[in-house]
Amino acid sequence: MYTSNRRCDRPGRLRAVTQGKCALFLVAAVFAAGGAALPPETKTEFGPVGAVSELDVDDGDDRSSGFSVDVPGIVADATISIGGDDYPNPLRLQSGNAVDGPDSWENLRRPELLADFREHVYGQSLPLPTEQTFDVSTTEIGDVVRKTVTIGVTGPEGSGSFDMTLFVPTGESTPRGTFLMIDHRGSVGDDPGQSSGYAPVSTITDAGYAFAVIDANDLAPDDSGSYRDGVINLFHPSGQDLPDDAGRAISAWAWGASRAMDYLETDPDIDPAKVGVIGHSRSGKASLWAGAQDTRFAAVITNNSGSTGAKLARRGDGGVGAETVARINSAFPHWFPQTYREYNDNESALPVDQHELMALVAPRRLVVGSATDDSNADPQGEFLAYVGAARAYELYGLGDTGLGSNDWRPETDRGHRGPAMSYHLRSGGHGLSGADWDIYLDGDLFSRGAGRAGL
Repeated sequence: MYTSNRRCDRPGRLRAVTQGKCALFLVAAVFAAGGAALPPETKTEFGPVGAVSELDVDDGDDRSSGFSVDVPGIVADATISIGGDDYPNPLRLQSGNAVDGPDSWENLRRPELLADFREHVYGQSLPLPTEQTFDVSTTEIGDVVRKTVTIGVTGPEGSGSFDMTLFVPTGESTPRGTFLMIDHRGSVGDDPGQSSGYAPVSTITDAGYAFAVIDANDLAPDDSGSYRDGVINLFHPSGQDLPDDAGRAISAWAWGASRAMDYLETDPDIDPAKVGVIGHSRSGKASLWAGAQDTRFAAVITNNSGSTGAKLARRGDGGVGAETVARINSAFPHWFPQTYREYNDNESALPVDQHELMALVAPRRLVVGSATDDSNADPQGEFLAYVGAARAYELYGLGDTGLGSNDWRPETDRGHRGPAMSYHLRSGGHGLSGADWDIYLDGDLFSRGAGRAGL
């Protein structure tokens, strides 16, 4: 066993250093009262710090960006049919015109959708840290290098930190890709030989992939009384109520995945163009929200995420007793903003639905995992949302879902893969299992090509 400590100091924009114990200092943004003081013309998704220019960073507030401006074009239908029911049309601009290609999708429709999801569903994201540091401790154990990364973040109300554990196989010059897990269970230890169905670390590294994990509870404790005690109170005064549209725990977990990605962009052992964010259940909601906002994630994997994850909200309980907007807001009042409660038993009033959240991943790899007996998550509702998201992928010539048919239910226990979309329906109940990981690992999620019969 070999142990070393490394420090990387990176003032300002990314500047490589090769010695010491790793710490990155980024002055990412200066905050004015009430929000980040980024240029008003910024356009893409919130999240990146470091290896992107300011023009690639979303300021987190699209409400005043003028996206309803009339753009000449074809008028689009307000709704589309998914499974025989009407849902919002993801390719309809707020002006009423149709999205006619990747440019209008990326520059007009994506910002509109992100603004609506922030305002009505997930809440406004935390802004970029005013300062960010990475402290890295490295240990070589057999064929794996384990790195413990303490990510320090500073906001206007103070400084805090959370840890990421990164396992990198040494058998490859660069791993085939990296899976970044948002772990709400806190069950992934520091042993690279561990192998559970939920987090089969040794199986993942043996397959040539790196595996990184962050503990969601370090970012926002999964508790209605203390969820602000992680990173949220670094950006909001602890003695004041949060704004009604401020993100709560799920949003903070997604924000933490982007801060972990900030580090992965700097690690010389990782290819930052091949990082996928993955989550199961409540963390699957967060992984989907993280990937919708932050386009640095090459793959977005949501496993059994159900309500306010992969499941269509307008289906209600789906006829199978699935979790609804009202039920999830009642059981977990710390997950979503107050604004989301306006849609309790009123899902049809939502300006968006979850097929549009999945569409925000386009043209990157979208991966949805469902389970036949997971009635609480409504697997049919997850499947239909996946089918509905294909319309955005069609703009890039990537609309093949790999399913062969849009009819429920697809063949179980096999991967269905198109060039940029992947789906599977596993036999059994709610969980992230070895069978799910077998499908995620059997094939390269980080490359595009012609669809295959199996994932």
